[in-house]
Amino acid sequence: MNQLEQLKQHTTVVADTGNFRQLAQFAPRDATTNPSLILKAVQQAEYAPLLQEVVKAHPRVPLERVVDEVLVRFGLEILKVVPGRVSTEVDARLSFDTACTIARAHHLIGLYERAGVGRDRVLIKIAATWEGIQAAKALEHEGIHCNLTLLFSFCQAVACGDAGVTLISPFVGRIYDWYKKQAGASWDEAANAGVNDPGVKSVTAIYNYYKHFDIETEVMGASFRNAGQILALAGCDLLTISPDLLAALQGSEGPVPRRLDPAAAKAMEIHARTLNEPAFRYALNDDAMASDKLAEGIRAFAADAAKLDRMIEELRK
Repeated sequence: MNQLEQLKQHTTVVADTGNFRQLAQFAPRDATTNPSLILKAVQQAEYAPLLQEVVKAHPRVPLERVVDEVLVRFGLEILKVVPGRVSTEVDARLSFDTACTIARAHHLIGLYERAGVGRDRVLIKIAATWEGIQAAKALEHEGIHCNLTLLFSFCQAVACGDAGVTLISPFVGRIYDWYKKQAGASWDEAANAGVNDPGVKSVTAIYNYYKHFDIETEVMGASFRNAGQILALAGCDLLTISPDLLAALQGSEGPVPRRLDPAAAKAMEIHARTLNEPAFRYALNDDAMASDKLAEGIRAFAADAAKLDRMIEELRK
């Protein structure tokens, strides 16, 4: 078997793309999107007509509603290909507004339901700020399942577990990027590869904590820079992988041993943690990497959301 086939024996493989025409060749169970991936897709000739079609069909609808229609249209196309779930993201500009995040999630779910798609096939993707986590907690109580994204720190994972969210997406590659940049010329790639990669170590610690305390929240490693990071997390609940890296795994035949195991996590000595809002904010602030990358990620997603807004406004003229 190739490495992708072997990985699927240990882990649920998810495709990280808005390019739904690429999905079938990798046979992922689920797919994730984000504002940057959707923006990238609609700028391609093969997807531009889809954007034009959606905009034309909603001439007098408020801009944010048209954006949601675009996101859900991509989600619906993805769900024709994958047997599982699609993650659709709430506007990153709402990352610090619990009430507006909940309202936007309700609208997205309503669009899916009106298209005949049940809540079990959709994950509402929300940034793992304190406000986002509280929004997800409320949504989960309503049976709306959430994927907490832009997750870089252990404190974010603890708060998400306490909130009972369905799934978290800790970002491996962006953690790696931060530590590599900080180290500069002293960075030793070989010494920080595989299980020693700082992003891999972060996800491993979160996975072990969840499994040790029987926390039901699923862990989905995300944002990979190389196949070695993926293979070092074989056994994680889910891994969301870009098409380029899916292709690399599909074209490789080395062994893929299981790295993460719930039984091993159960046997570890791990102390339980709980965080109220002040403790969460202090812990996040105390983690320079996590606070830097969370802020940077929100800014980047918000910028791409604004670009998509402008594309839609141009088409409406």
